[in-house]
Amino acid sequence: MCYDQADLIERADVPVSDVGELIARTSGVAWIDVQGLGDESVLHGLAEVFGIHALALEDVVNAPQRPKTESFDSHQLYLTQMVTSESDEPGRGRIEQVSIFVGRWYVLTFQEHRGDVLDPLRQRIRAGGWRLRSMGAEYLGYAIIDTIVDHYYPAIDSLSHVLEEMEDRVLEDPGPRLLAQINRTRAALLQLRKGVAPQREALNALLRGESQFMSGESQTYLRDTYDHVIQITEAIDTNRELASGLFNTYLSAVANKQNEVMKVLTIMASIFIPLSFLAGLYGMNFQYMPELGVRWAYPVLLSFMALAAGGMLVLFRVKGWLGGSEERE
Repeated sequence: MCYDQADLIERADVPVSDVGELIARTSGVAWIDVQGLGDESVLHGLAEVFGIHALALEDVVNAPQRPKTESFDSHQLYLTQMVTSESDEPGRGRIEQVSIFVGRWYVLTFQEHRGDVLDPLRQRIRAGGWRLRSMGAEYLGYAIIDTIVDHYYPAIDSLSHVLEEMEDRVLEDPGPRLLAQINRTRAALLQLRKGVAPQREALNALLRGESQFMSGESQTYLRDTYDHVIQITEAIDTNRELASGLFNTYLSAVANKQNEVMKVLTIMASIFIPLSFLAGLYGMNFQYMPELGVRWAYPVLLSFMALAAGGMLVLFRVKGWLGGSEERE
């Protein structure tokens, strides 16, 4: 996309050999967007056209890199991580590296794959947005960074919604599927934090005026992006703490459920121990057992066993070990 206040030239799938001719036809800003890093000839061709340093080109192709910014003689390099929503599962998108070169009159972006979150920005350029079309390349560089950063908000909101749903389920129905979902959510939050947290340092370097290509009025707008990065990082940390709390609650709920099961089994065993003793005692085959000759010995023994079992059930109920007392409720 080559544009100024009056004109816009937009082309897709442009050969590298035609780039020089296209940018020569505008006196404004040129935005060259490369989607995919598989063609080495394209990378080296653009490096020759725009004078990209060899070390900067190495950072572009060796993805993923930690978000950072570096100054070169002819441009400013800003490496960032972009999250795209390509998964049906909330908060689980693709995170890829985007390399942004900001020069005096051009912005050059390299993406790992096709498809991005920058379509709203392209629409603003096509619609003739006054600020975008009238300001220079450094403002376009800010707008790209800001759009990428702001797209973290939907991913975090979807994960927050998932965590709120799991809060109700973790006590009612703790199971392996819920545990797997908690772990996936924690991993997604960690991945998001790795992508956005290092950008605080990179943006702070630009705000300190260390770059000759990102200065002046663009720094005022970058302060807003810096605030967004702080807010996103804090939101991610809050959700990570919530996810860790859910994990601990899940473990406590499972342990409590196991304790309830063990308690019931222990109570059943406690009831049947004396009954088993009496049954075993009178099941011995001795010839001279006085009770065996008594006519009512059998019904008396059964009644005594039933009374012992009932008495133990009442005792356990009173102590709150079986069922629930008013205090436990």
